Amino acid sequence: MSQEITVSKEDYLKAIIEAESEGHTVIAALLAQWLEVSAPAVTKAVKRLREDGYIEAGREGALKLTTKGREAAHRTALRHHLVERMLSEMFGMEWHQIHTEAERLEHAISPAFEAKLIEKLGEAGDCPHGNKVLPETPAQIKRRGLVALSEATENTDYVVASLYERDSGLLEFLHELGIGPKVAVRVQRRNYDNTMQIKTPNGSVTLGQSAAIRVWVRPSAGSGAADEPRRRKKT
Repeated sequence: MSQEITVSKEDYLKAIIEAESEGHTVIAALLAQWLEVSAPAVTKAVKRLREDGYIEAGREGALKLTTKGREAAHRTALRHHLVERMLSEMFGMEWHQIHTEAERLEHAISPAFEAKLIEKLGEAGDCPHGNKVLPETPAQIKRRGLVALSEATENTDYVVASLYERDSGLLEFLHELGIGPKVAVRVQRRNYDNTMQIKTPNGSVTLGQSAAIRVWVRPSAGSGAADEPRRRKKT
């Protein structure tokens, strides 16, 4: 199946499972915004996907993946996951650059190369952003013991465990602030304007709610996590 489906179709199907994980009702207008394409282009693509048996339209134009469509979307998501891990674990590429690169390369992975990557890396590991193969809902992420940084308790030590990776601008922004995977952070203060003062290895930074809700953290295993940035800075 992965050899027969086009790059464009793969993008649409993967976008649907990503949007579903965020709680959206997937309609054509949402896909146009999600994929940054024109409304006529989406209408044409949706028609083809329905004719090929990948999606079906429900009430008020809501789009749902068929079994065939979901299998194809999962296969693309797996290839994206494997490419991200390959770029990080085998080539040492920076975490904040990997998602965009994987978006380009995921369509070029042949079944034979995919099998080799699975043999080398396995299918179950987290990606460099701390995410599973398939997009997770907030409820699923919370069941892993994580909490959104926007909801983290003040003056408590946390470690960044998962980042929303679809927004490359967000990843670059967080990187510049010193907030990234496995980084120790502490919420120092919640400000009147809905921003937060966060202690990081780079010092104290200000983070807005729109970014904080997309950073997931877990309580630090040790009591001295808040002091860890100072120790790192001295070395």
